[in-house]
Amino acid sequence: MTDADDASVGVELTPEVPTETIASLAERAERVGFERVFVSSHYNNRDPFVALSRAAGATESVRLGPGVVNPYETHPVALASRMATLDERSGGRALFGLGAGDASTLANLGVERDQPLERVLETIRVSRALWEGERVDHDGTFRAVDAGLNYDAGRIPVSVGAQGPDMIRMAAAHADGVLLNAAHPTDLAWSADRVAEGVAERSSDLPPLDAVAFASVSVAEDAADAREAARPPVAFVAAGAPRPVLERHGLDPDRAATIGDAISAGAFSEAFAAVSPAMIDAFCIAGDPATVEERIRAALDYVDGFVAAAPLGPDNAAAIDLLGDVLDRVSRR
Repeated sequence: MTDADDASVGVELTPEVPTETIASLAERAERVGFERVFVSSHYNNRDPFVALSRAAGATESVRLGPGVVNPYETHPVALASRMATLDERSGGRALFGLGAGDASTLANLGVERDQPLERVLETIRVSRALWEGERVDHDGTFRAVDAGLNYDAGRIPVSVGAQGPDMIRMAAAHADGVLLNAAHPTDLAWSADRVAEGVAERSSDLPPLDAVAFASVSVAEDAADAREAARPPVAFVAAGAPRPVLERHGLDPDRAATIGDAISAGAFSEAFAAVSPAMIDAFCIAGDPATVEERIRAALDYVDGFVAAAPLGPDNAAAIDLLGDVLDRVSRR
């Protein structure tokens, strides 16, 4: 969709390490040429907004946002306020990464992910109204009564994490961007068609859509080490993948369900061990720098930008440096 030298590039960091380390990695990512830094959001890791605040203090130009938060664990009005606070803290660099959340993880909290499409769309609309200074009354998948912010906020771009057809189409029609949860060219080609369907319904009042591959990447000089480090994020993707996605890659739905059950039970080691090599190939770009470069080049045939999402590799700092070199070569193709 976009020439590589025009494509925006980003990285996702996982706050399983202290927030000071996230800030250091964000500064490193900015230094080697990344334009966006996302911090993932899972209840069992450190708070993404604390990590993002530290990253804001350590960086100067990268866009910063959660990758992604959901409007179930936190009320959408509270999420809008947290994003406005981050935008203020970062000098207008916030990017709202929003999604429906991982059903297996939400189950740990006793949260039922009902009407995800409607809830995400309503969160977009309510957030924009709040940032524009409006008082909001809302009664839909959530309620808000005379809600408003007691401070000024600017308009913040909203990018929706999406994998299924309906969420992709909705994001393409209503959000500022879509973060396509896909790493394989087959999935990205299919997703690009769904994006086009959503763009056909897009209001002319909205800016051009920013369609980005939000792809798990694991890179190391040793390909075997990179593939082993890919198991945790692939487990979460496989567990939440719709059946048509699994079938597209010839993956066993029962095995994916077993992984999801293990995640819900908190048996993460069991879940990661159940990940098959075929799942790694389908849901992650994993290997040495040459392999990763080839796969990223293929991905950019279908999207406007690329985010290297967790795990990055067995050594995150080294992986960021390697990816900086890879993306520099890709941009000069």
